[in-house]
Amino acid sequence: MATDSIFFGNPVPRLATRGRVEKQWLRHFSVKTKPMYLRLSNGYRARAALAADLKAVEIPRQWYNLIADLPVKPPPYLHPKTLEPVKPEDLSALFPDELIKQEASTEKFIDIPDEVLDVYSLWRPTPLIRAKRLEKLLDTPARIYYKYEGNSPAGSHKPNTAIPQVWYNAQQGIKNVVTETGAGQWGSSLAFACSLFGLGCEVWQVRASYDQKPYRRLMMQTWGAKVHPSPSNITEAGRKILQMDPSSPGSLGIAISEAVEVAATNADTKYCLGSVLNHVLLHQTVIGEECLKQMEAIGETPDLIIGCTGGGSNFAGLSFPFIREKLNGKINPIIRAVEPTACPSLTKGVYAYDYGDTAGMTPLMKMHTLGHDFIPDPIHAGGLRYHGMAPLISHVYELGYMEAIAIPQTECFQGAIQFARSEGLIPAPEPTHAIAATIREALRCRETGESKVILTAMCGHGHFDLPSYEKYLQGNMVDLSFSEEKIQASLASVPQVFA
Repeated sequence: MATDSIFFGNPVPRLATRGRVEKQWLRHFSVKTKPMYLRLSNGYRARAALAADLKAVEIPRQWYNLIADLPVKPPPYLHPKTLEPVKPEDLSALFPDELIKQEASTEKFIDIPDEVLDVYSLWRPTPLIRAKRLEKLLDTPARIYYKYEGNSPAGSHKPNTAIPQVWYNAQQGIKNVVTETGAGQWGSSLAFACSLFGLGCEVWQVRASYDQKPYRRLMMQTWGAKVHPSPSNITEAGRKILQMDPSSPGSLGIAISEAVEVAATNADTKYCLGSVLNHVLLHQTVIGEECLKQMEAIGETPDLIIGCTGGGSNFAGLSFPFIREKLNGKINPIIRAVEPTACPSLTKGVYAYDYGDTAGMTPLMKMHTLGHDFIPDPIHAGGLRYHGMAPLISHVYELGYMEAIAIPQTECFQGAIQFARSEGLIPAPEPTHAIAATIREALRCRETGESKVILTAMCGHGHFDLPSYEKYLQGNMVDLSFSEEKIQASLASVPQVFA
């Protein structure tokens, strides 16, 4: 067998609400088939030898909070007017109470609600797959594994946090949620979650991706969301940007400003964020917790863990549980973040307090930033076009527990083509950065003869990104890198905060 699928998945026990959700999701299919969580990825069967005497990997029942294990706690968020640490009531206009508690929590583990586990079980556990065909193509002694999140209803890792965010809002009686999205993976995930729990959903999609990825927009609309290109004329923040640049390609920072403005001015509406904040990274740790067990089940320990970074949720989801084990002295992998050269917040940004959005409506967060005014060039990895890095990832980077590199998009798509033609899966543009870094390392192993175990995050499929592949295959894709002058101008607007 050329590609092994490691997927020892037991469904969570049938819960009281399970029938309702399952019927709602499965009634659209006339072919009777086992639910996703009972099937092995790509139709392969796990080898009996691997499964013998091993306990099945179940869906984690708790999210893991890395803050509890860090020897130095991350700097607090600051109120933009007082520069004092943010209080829970300062966030109440945007988030429900439970998410505010999770944002500030120092508890090591937080229980996942049964209703959330119920929906997770539609696609979790997700498969850990050994990329044997890619190894053969590269003629490398390295052993490459990828954790695949593309089998969720929305096709990426984003539902891992969309489901709990919408559920907590529903529990508090909130009627509508608003958000931003880049490539559309987060917006479609939130729309899916809202369709299950009966909330209204409104999405501001970065203009560049709104134009590049029409099927992501249609996916959101199919699940009932209203979708606007950002910047838009609907909000004051959007109108200001359009006055300065009527053809602005937009950015995640601008789209965040628009969504936050709407949430802050409507009592029945809350804001949901798909990355960056602590509670979002917390929810994504189901990825790493599952992967730890799956690696243990096959007797492997990663020497290198690689993930793409934009805001950081996918990278944190895979790596944080492994960082815990590293801090405990059980393993010692290198943990490597990979970002686009056109938006290199970790490798070229400054570590400073800055706004999470372009208009300056969010709290000040200490993070690696290119400046909240920075508008990245319209690369095809729309989900990585963010001016800053998650504060918690930035803090971990400063503590020296991880490293970071930047890779141009043509090398990423070259790696994606190699991956697709060997492994069969077409990656979203975002994880192509992790794939390119994995290929670099695998080729190094070919030169040195090292048989490293490389674990990488494959956070979503690229079925709605085929126009990007068309540009690459036709030779029309170019590398877009940052301009030093542009970054220096943007950094000049970073608030001068000494804390």
